Amino acid sequence: MLNLPNAITLIRIALVVVFTIAVTLTPDEKWGYVIALISFILAAFSDWLDGYLARKLGEVTTFGKLIDPLADKIAVSAAFIYLTSIDWCPAWVTILIITREFLVTGIRQIAQEHRVIIAADKSGKWKTAFQLAFCLASLFALVVKEAYPESLAALAPLAEFCCAHPNVAIVPWIYHITLWTSVILTLWSGIFYCLMAREFLFQEQSSGR
Repeated sequence: MLNLPNAITLIRIALVVVFTIAVTLTPDEKWGYVIALISFILAAFSDWLDGYLARKLGEVTTFGKLIDPLADKIAVSAAFIYLTSIDWCPAWVTILIITREFLVTGIRQIAQEHRVIIAADKSGKWKTAFQLAFCLASLFALVVKEAYPESLAALAPLAEFCCAHPNVAIVPWIYHITLWTSVILTLWSGIFYCLMAREFLFQEQSSGR
């Protein structure tokens, strides 16, 4: 039976679908930016909520350990791909992030074959937190700067501080802090998972697979 934390995780995946549909409407439909931002905020909040409830209710499951990181990967990948498509994120950063996610998923699959579940570690969780922060700051800036620049003019300075377009002269502090910290943590956590799984990887190689 599906418990509440796992149900929330599956809802997060559904919110990614909503996000994807919303961004396909932009820039022709301004409200698409708003829907994209709201859906991503809810997805980011659910990332915290399902983990909190799983621990609080004592309902940490093997399914949850596997599907929760997967839901995070889907949400983050969708946002980074979109931001790259509008030139708000370097393509190589998005490729690095997605490559890391595929690598870790493969490592987890090998570990699972050895009946070992590798749950998300602290570096991976911090990596996800900074990635979500970067995406949220960018989406907020898009709503203010691209969708409703006149009606939300009072928020323009905050939007510039959060995530000005990289080609704009103003220094977007949150943009750089969250983006480059995400890159560093992506590399670090990827190396960490490889080190954790080296025993299984060596066993796979020695068996000729």
